[in-house]
Amino acid sequence: MRISKIILGLVAAAALAGCMQTDGERALAGAAAGALVADATDNNVLTGAAIGAAGGAVCDDVGLCQRSY
Repeated sequence: MRISKIILGLVAAAALAGCMQTDGERALAGAAAGALVADATDNNVLTGAAIGAAGGAVCDDVGLCQRSY
């Protein structure tokens, strides 16, 4: 059950990342997803939010969440 929550959180974060326009929006979505995954895995929610925010902010810079038209 724990693994399915993690996978669901990661899929939701990836889906939302494509809809975001700015680094700030992606960082906010990443922070929310990171906090949810950390809570589901009984880890520190603040640390999960910080890691998620960092990942969301830089995903566009490394080419993970660019739109393909």
